[in-house]
Amino acid sequence: MSEITPRILAQRVAIVSFDGFNELDSFIALGLLNRLKAHGVSAALCGPGQSISSMNGVSVQLQHPLEWANEAEVVLFGSGIYTRAIAENSAMLDRLQLDPLRQLIGAQCSGTLLMARLGLLGDMPACTDTTSKAWVVEAGARVLDEPFHARGSLATAGGCLSAQYLACWVMLKKAGETATREALSYAAPVGEKAAYVQRLLDRVLPFCGDLG
Repeated sequence: MSEITPRILAQRVAIVSFDGFNELDSFIALGLLNRLKAHGVSAALCGPGQSISSMNGVSVQLQHPLEWANEAEVVLFGSGIYTRAIAENSAMLDRLQLDPLRQLIGAQCSGTLLMARLGLLGDMPACTDTTSKAWVVEAGARVLDEPFHARGSLATAGGCLSAQYLACWVMLKKAGETATREALSYAAPVGEKAAYVQRLLDRVLPFCGDLG
């Protein structure tokens, strides 16, 4: 009798990006998470329109419309130079109907403001960058002086390079520690791989106590 191979469930990750987006936020998460395609994890950029331009003028074709985030198993918000205006655009935010009971939802820097405006944070403290801190506080959240914080299905991070923490969190939640170590090690700097991967895991694993 041949061995039955377990079915790998698709885990779609919507990286929500708008005009003026921060390349580090969107592309670091995109690159790291797509190293887990063999485990069913597939990340893609989604947003309004067909294409967007980054804060440094890099134009990219969006892979999915904004509403695709409503269907995805994971939703990540990066930051951008127009995020504050987007947070005040109720017509735009109304297109997002997210549910932390069935989705992992994370954000970094000014993307945390979008989570706050969408009413996702509740009483959970949040992380963001120093520029966005005042806006996130104004939106009713308590901001931590930390690079990463998560509770259950929600996570926030502060600082452009904190994209690695958000990606690591999703990887651990969706593919487990062994697969996460392997994927991160592949991307880590040569000569620093073990130390780099362990530093990421030391930061994120304490927030993943429900791993199987």
